[in-house]
Amino acid sequence: MLLNVSFGIGSTLVVANLYYCQPILIQLSASFHVTYDEVARIPTLVQAGFGIGLLFITPLGDMLRRRQLILLLVMLSTSLTIGLAITNKLLAFEIISFLIGLTSVTPQIIMPLAADLAPPARRGSAISVVLSGFLLGILLARVLSGVVADFTSWRIVYCMSIGIQSIVLCGAYLLLPDYPVKNRDLSYLGIFRSMAKYIVAEPLVGQIMLTSWAASACYTNWWVTLTFLLGGPPYNYSTLIIGLFGLVGVLGVITVPFVGRLIDRLAPWWSAIVSTVLLLAFQAVQTGAGGINVAAVAISCFGLDLFRQTQSISLSTRMFSISETARSRLNALMIISVFLGQITGTSVGTDIFVGYGWRADSALFMAMYVFQLAVLLLRGPHCPGNRWFGYEGGLGFWKMPLSKQSQSIASDDPEKAGGSRLAVGCGEKGGVE
Repeated sequence: MLLNVSFGIGSTLVVANLYYCQPILIQLSASFHVTYDEVARIPTLVQAGFGIGLLFITPLGDMLRRRQLILLLVMLSTSLTIGLAITNKLLAFEIISFLIGLTSVTPQIIMPLAADLAPPARRGSAISVVLSGFLLGILLARVLSGVVADFTSWRIVYCMSIGIQSIVLCGAYLLLPDYPVKNRDLSYLGIFRSMAKYIVAEPLVGQIMLTSWAASACYTNWWVTLTFLLGGPPYNYSTLIIGLFGLVGVLGVITVPFVGRLIDRLAPWWSAIVSTVLLLAFQAVQTGAGGINVAAVAISCFGLDLFRQTQSISLSTRMFSISETARSRLNALMIISVFLGQITGTSVGTDIFVGYGWRADSALFMAMYVFQLAVLLLRGPHCPGNRWFGYEGGLGFWKMPLSKQSQSIASDDPEKAGGSRLAVGCGEKGGVE
């Protein structure tokens, strides 16, 4: 548990790198003597770097020693942040921001490591701690950056970041175990070949990626359009009050580890189904009264945060059950689908909200939750991994004991395995490559 908490804290402090810039764009515009449109490129470049890092760096966890990889990435992001704190050129700031996004994928290397280190019966709890840390970093970075920059210079924000990341680097050096390499013969090109084959040959991978994409779109849309909703009539709240709703979201996030033990006992399919149904219910509250009563907004804020994270843990547990030796690649596929969902939720949600209002926007994303349920219901909780749909294996609500789980031995190449590897629905043990 101490190691898991350390992983969660490290994830919080590293992922914050991606969001420090957002509350200080106005100050950056004044400091670099440029327009708002020009500084608006900075968050986009950070996210672009993060997306590229997800694809090209995080899968390396399956072929390199993860302790050394994590230490290298944190050291690079710390060194690059020094450049942000001292540069006087917008172009240099943009290039460095992109590189920091590229090297801030450490939490997505830590999460498969946490799954590897945890005993099967506690894997959901381990993932929940790391995921909660990741999401807390997203929520708290904006608050911390805005408060510090309001009383001092924006450069102090990045000086603070340098100190924080130095602490993470020291902690990682002291605490990270040197987990052995799992795929000594895997080449860098082989990583991407195997990832493509997982998508087309493993039905569970496609199911989880579609669900994660839609879920991420709903979650991102909620937080993006919430500012528009609360800042306009009938609420007309100030920026400070709108920011306080982030604390409601934080409450939902920190509650997740306390339900992690329950998630460990449930079959991951069932916890994903229950979470999605509850997400649909809270989105219905928002659709019915979000623009009329602020209590509905607060209730939706808490519920959507809590059960989105519960759903994400369930999907991660199922994804990691597919293969013990490909967890970094599988995690990369899942996070890429989440990243694409963020783009969808931001662009589509904003257009619908501006063009048709809050209720139309909320109703559209209710339909997205129905889509997630439809995708999840195609395959039952214990359906064999080579079946695209069906309910073989029954509808058992609780995880099966290890002795009763179906196990199979397969290679890293799903085609060579003939598509016969079982993706064990209960998430206790996956195929061995």
